[in-house]
Amino acid sequence: MGFFKSFFAGKQEKPENEKQKNVQKNFEIFKYDGMRAQRMGRPDYAIKCFKEALALQEDFETMGYLSQVYMQTNALDEARRLLERMAKQEPEYVSTYLALANVCYQLEEYQAMADSAQKAIEIETGNAMAHYLLGRAKQSMDDSIMSIAHLTKAIMLDDDFIEARLLRAEALFQMRQYNEAMEDIDAILTQHADDESALLLRGKIKEATGDATAAETDYVHVTELNPFNEQAFLYLGQLYIEQKKLPEAIALFDEAIELNPNFAQAYHERGRAKLLNGDKDGSVEDMKKGLELNPKEIQGFNGQFGNPVGGTQTNILGL
Repeated sequence: MGFFKSFFAGKQEKPENEKQKNVQKNFEIFKYDGMRAQRMGRPDYAIKCFKEALALQEDFETMGYLSQVYMQTNALDEARRLLERMAKQEPEYVSTYLALANVCYQLEEYQAMADSAQKAIEIETGNAMAHYLLGRAKQSMDDSIMSIAHLTKAIMLDDDFIEARLLRAEALFQMRQYNEAMEDIDAILTQHADDESALLLRGKIKEATGDATAAETDYVHVTELNPFNEQAFLYLGQLYIEQKKLPEAIALFDEAIELNPNFAQAYHERGRAKLLNGDKDGSVEDMKKGLELNPKEIQGFNGQFGNPVGGTQTNILGL
């Protein structure tokens, strides 16, 4: 009786085993097809494959691949939800919280970004990227002191962290701590003499401290390095307007618009220069075009680094 019982039990279990094997086989087919599609630049097909795979098996690695494709295709809400699932499934993976912080930044969810970065720091105190992301979140929430504190920590952990130095320099610039901001800019340019963002910020510092000639030199240099750097054209044109060099400003924005006919802010600034130069009709036309191209950008524009002038400078880092 024992033999027959075990024999028939084995016969009953076999279909279930076969079913599990088929599920695993199909899961692997979908997963690796998705990986190949991702490498081949087919994100639409990759997403379909990864979702089919995850319907068969809740696999952490596959979820990571899918989150990457979501981020690449700007499907940020989907990426966020998936990364939050991953964090619950494997709560000790720092990389998940770093990716989640980046997605929250793009979604302008700065408190959620700060929470994710803080969680990464709790897991790995010495993670420079986590401190950088927390510093960026704090800066986006107008908490400059805490931003600088975490960016300083990131730099202490990684002295060559260019992005952290640049962001700290921006925060210091906004607080009118020009000397300290220049220390970070000098450190960046010592390593990368043609770093466009550092050159532009140095120009803004020179402009704010009354050295318009040096500021102009930096802005012109960036336009020569990269004719498609829109911020360089804006800063240079705005400087010309401040100096009442209106024909020069108009000619500069003509060039910028020729390079990019959809450059909304260039139309706006050219319109401002034309109005000051007595061309009211031309000004209205440019202002209208700028608003048509990007009403939100025009309405909210205040310069990447702001434009404070004057003010006393004190050492707030204690370095």
